[in-house]
Amino acid sequence: MAHEISRSESYAAAGVDITAGYRAVELMKKHVARTRNEGCLDDVGGFGGCFGLPIAGMEEPVLVSGTDGCGTKVKLAILMDKHDTIGIDAVAMCVNDIICVGARPLFFLDYIACGKNVPEKIASIVSGVAEGCVQSGAALIGGETAEHPGMMPAEDYDLAGFAVGIVDKKKILDNTRMAAGDVVIALPSTGIHSNGFSLCRKVFDIDNNNPELYVPREELGGKTIAETLLTPTKIYVKPVLALLDQVDVKGISHITGGGFYENIPRSIPDGLCARIDKSAVKVLPIFDIIAKWGNIPERDMFNTYNMGVGMSVVVPAAQAETALSILKANGIDAYVIGDIIAGEEKVVLE
Repeated sequence: MAHEISRSESYAAAGVDITAGYRAVELMKKHVARTRNEGCLDDVGGFGGCFGLPIAGMEEPVLVSGTDGCGTKVKLAILMDKHDTIGIDAVAMCVNDIICVGARPLFFLDYIACGKNVPEKIASIVSGVAEGCVQSGAALIGGETAEHPGMMPAEDYDLAGFAVGIVDKKKILDNTRMAAGDVVIALPSTGIHSNGFSLCRKVFDIDNNNPELYVPREELGGKTIAETLLTPTKIYVKPVLALLDQVDVKGISHITGGGFYENIPRSIPDGLCARIDKSAVKVLPIFDIIAKWGNIPERDMFNTYNMGVGMSVVVPAAQAETALSILKANGIDAYVIGDIIAGEEKVVLE
């Protein structure tokens, strides 16, 4: 009732319902509450999210930030009218990046731009964001929902986010200790994750809501292409933090847009090369379907998609088995896909 005081009939006539924003905040509070951790200092709804830094035991605490969105995967969520998982993707794309530096995520903020604020839809989106925060141990300490009538259709929205993590400076992963003979370990993906959807949209004619998207397929375990494509991005934070505590990790790559050829080199120093055994990569069926339907060359597939490998980790050969055991104990069925050799190409797929 108190929020009705701020209602503007003129603004509502222009397409913006201020009170819908207030209702959305009330609906999302229960989801936000799930993400609270030791650093949270206030509730959602203020002008800024406050967070106390957990720096005990650190010599030189360093903040690490990352920001990203879900790309055109949002288009599929809109077509399917399923909005409770896309938020996981938004969180994953940010926290999976900062864990590559060795940082533990602290908090997350989201930004939702929409053609029309439907409180129940916004709350559903935020429920996914909250789930992603729970999976990564980050607190959802704030966000923004912006209603943009006339700038996008009423049913459309876009979602992006921003994460901050922390790491002791001496523990930042900088790849300087990587050496020939080290082993490259694959952490499996759950599917497409959040990259390459512009190509998916073309291959599967998603923009025209191709009926073939909704046909259950044996090779996808009885799921439809649409369901498979919308599978949320895997969040690797907690398993990788456990690995960092016990193994000498020398480099981590989050395999996102650009696939193997763009992302693996980002963690490889000059003079070394990650030699990847393509036959060792456990390619998920959805990628075979994309390649077949779109007549896409193998190199383009590995240069666009994660191909079933959402993250790669480089460890000493002597610690590879230990690393695999730790990851398996933390729910990741990791496996070796290559090694580090001398070379200038940064990555080769053989």
